[in-house]
Amino acid sequence: MTKIRITETVLRDGQQSQIATRMTTEEMLPVLEQLDQAGYYALEMWGGATFDSCLRYLNEDPWERLRTIRKAVKNTKLQMLLRGQNLLGYRNYADDVVTSFIQKSVENGIDIIRIFDALNDPRNLQTAVRATKEAGGHAQVAISYTTSPVHTVDYFVDLTKRYADIGADSICIKDMAGVLTPQTGYDLVKRIKEAVDLPLEVHTHATSGISEMTYLKVAEAGADIIDTAVSSFAGGTSQPATESMVVALEELGFDTGIDLKKVEEVAEHFNKVRGHYRSEGILNPKVKDVEPKTLIYQVPGGMLSNLLSQLKDQGLEDKYDQVLAEVPRVRADLGYPPLVTPLSQMVGTQSLMNVISGERYKVIPNEIKDYVRGLYGQSPAPLAEGIKELIIGDEEVITMRPADLIEPQLPALRVEISDYAKSEEDVLSYASFPQQARDFLGRREDPFYDIPVQNVTVSIDI
Repeated sequence: MTKIRITETVLRDGQQSQIATRMTTEEMLPVLEQLDQAGYYALEMWGGATFDSCLRYLNEDPWERLRTIRKAVKNTKLQMLLRGQNLLGYRNYADDVVTSFIQKSVENGIDIIRIFDALNDPRNLQTAVRATKEAGGHAQVAISYTTSPVHTVDYFVDLTKRYADIGADSICIKDMAGVLTPQTGYDLVKRIKEAVDLPLEVHTHATSGISEMTYLKVAEAGADIIDTAVSSFAGGTSQPATESMVVALEELGFDTGIDLKKVEEVAEHFNKVRGHYRSEGILNPKVKDVEPKTLIYQVPGGMLSNLLSQLKDQGLEDKYDQVLAEVPRVRADLGYPPLVTPLSQMVGTQSLMNVISGERYKVIPNEIKDYVRGLYGQSPAPLAEGIKELIIGDEEVITMRPADLIEPQLPALRVEISDYAKSEEDVLSYASFPQQARDFLGRREDPFYDIPVQNVTVSIDI
């Protein structure tokens, strides 16, 4: 019987995709034992937007969440998602911050770090991979999967070899938009397994309606692991449902090692949690929708909803189709960057500007200028003719690794947050999200931290 393992995403990507990462640690605790006993390869439970959400919305210490889950989960690997040199944010950090963050992540309980770069630039991954391995963690390096004239199967197979060269312990095909089709998935997995002798995991989203077919084909092609979410937070913008995939794969002769009785207990609990978020209005029913336009425009489902939201705010909903059609044009102009954070937001914003200003590139965000300057890394293909000059004129484009331009940052960060930081983890929280972490740590250390000062008039009798 062919073996295929399952990584469960409900604690991170499942709930991030459907309830904007609002699930609390307290809501996770009742089923951690069942998750640990269900036979998963790993539990993806940290990184991505969880860190930001803990600080910004939940008044939780993300490091304490990690330690709490690690204490309860004794048998199953814990996994996190990391944006390479961007860590959990939207800009490059100095190597000392990247190295310390990863060291502390492993020390506090992470086993597997899935590391990706929005441009698939290996230079933006090498420090994170090295730090993970030195800390004793497993460095899973992820391809940010997308489609374009340059993003062929050959391109991704070559990229996989480069990832192996920088020390990847395993490879992940990270299909953040749900656009990996069944046949291409089969071909890509076959070719990668022939090219490198490393475990291969496949991650997709159910947005476009083809994810289960894709998972079947990649399983047939020899994928070692697939990502699913327990049914409570599955489908739509999330991953396919764990229970359904396990039943289908087991009947087809695959051994998943999953105890469905345990998964059913987990689902029963999270169904109640889902009900709470639906009643609070945080779970938008649209996140369960199938959106075939994802395949037509190659735009992730979350990006579609963000564009619509931005247009609604400006009373320009009638421009939606124009903006949607502009996205592939801007992406081609910029050398076909994959539409994943932060590039999806940047391309979407530029497309929006082009349409509502009535003139292409009349208004250009600073992030797009920095991208063209090379500060995010190497674009997958050359920029369209004349675009560089249109956006940054005759400025030079950097060709070195962007992080080489950044001096060590930790000494200054330690001083800046010294009034409130009690550990290196606190400093790293501040490095990641300065204002949110300062507020969280300030409230923790000073009960009067965020109480507004009142104007008091004092009357003195003489």
